[in-house]
Amino acid sequence: MGAIADFITHNFRHFNSAALTDAAEAYVRHLEAGGSMMITLAGAMSTAELGISLAQMIRRDKVQAICCTGANLEEDVFNLVAHEHYVRIPHYRHLTPEQEEALLEQKLNRVTDTCIPEEEAMRRTEKCVLEQWAEADARGARYFPHEFLYAALRSGELERHYQIDPADSWLLAACDRDLPLFVPGWEDSTLGNMYAAQCIAGEIGNVATVRSGIEYMMALADWYQAESARGSVGFFQIGGGIAGDFPICVVPMLEQDLKVDDVERWGYFCQISDATTSYGSYSGAAPNEKITWGKLAASTPKFIIESDATIVAPLIFAYVLGA
Repeated sequence: MGAIADFITHNFRHFNSAALTDAAEAYVRHLEAGGSMMITLAGAMSTAELGISLAQMIRRDKVQAICCTGANLEEDVFNLVAHEHYVRIPHYRHLTPEQEEALLEQKLNRVTDTCIPEEEAMRRTEKCVLEQWAEADARGARYFPHEFLYAALRSGELERHYQIDPADSWLLAACDRDLPLFVPGWEDSTLGNMYAAQCIAGEIGNVATVRSGIEYMMALADWYQAESARGSVGFFQIGGGIAGDFPICVVPMLEQDLKVDDVERWGYFCQISDATTSYGSYSGAAPNEKITWGKLAASTPKFIIESDATIVAPLIFAYVLGA
């Protein structure tokens, strides 16, 4: 990765994207000025192996918090323990419904051009995490979804199954640093479904053993107030949806609903998305619209890069790491 970062750093402007260049350079300036950065992950970025670059960003203190979907949280672990069993489908656009059924029969769950193996990835992870859920439930303890995965990784139970370089797992890097994570809508994930099944079956007595999304917002409010008291907080959004919409709302919630005085707006904003800006397309809304909701200030540096995040995000990360 070091050689790649050096190449991109020295040839960055040749990528011929003003938005890309401006956003990356502003990211660096934001950190150099004493600011911190939250990164949000939507889509299938973990399965696309963003961890190769994101893990380094975490270890090098270029990101201070992450908000992600439940899928991105768990799929980094799936890739860690089952990578050799993943199946690539390069011509996925041409699959017939019958071919999709055949993949299901093989317990291969497709994410674009990659199939995640149910037994080696999902059930292997479930077994370890279920032990954490059951143990906490028995003690009457309650933890957030990411805290259970942190505990599973720290237990060492999954180490014998590692099939990639652990340095390329962003969740392992986050776990090592005890990085603040926020996972709204975790119920919409494979592990979320598994947890619901365990509650229905009576294996978990207290459904609230896994803490809720409302509690995540409360924790985020505490984190944001403490972090913004130290310096400006930036917002680097990969994709759209709940991973970005949830955390950016902490500012107007504090100011408008909790009536906190002098709440600092987000001090940097960049979104990478191929969503088209349109009426009714909140995830594709232009940054200026967020000013009217009290999320960004008129003076906030704002960038939107309409491109494939699996390409653009690693480019920006490599630039930031090489700066």
